[in-house]
Amino acid sequence: GVRAPPLDLTVREWQVLCLIGQQLSNAQIANRLCLSLATIKTHINRVYSKLGIQQRIEAVQRARALVSIHGSD
Repeated sequence: GVRAPPLDLTVREWQVLCLIGQQLSNAQIANRLCLSLATIKTHINRVYSKLGIQQRIEAVQRARALVSIHGSD
């Protein structure tokens, strides 16, 4: 079954964070998830707020650490 995302992230926020961890650009993430760039930016801002981070490199590092613990599905 699908596990709940960690750290009170929504499923969509977790998807976005995992794709950030794969070093995709915002435009690539929007394309992959069939969402607008504005929507992706909103999800990213919420992820950053929930994780207490401010820079994309921190998001990449956090995503990789969380995926190693929780998996990406």
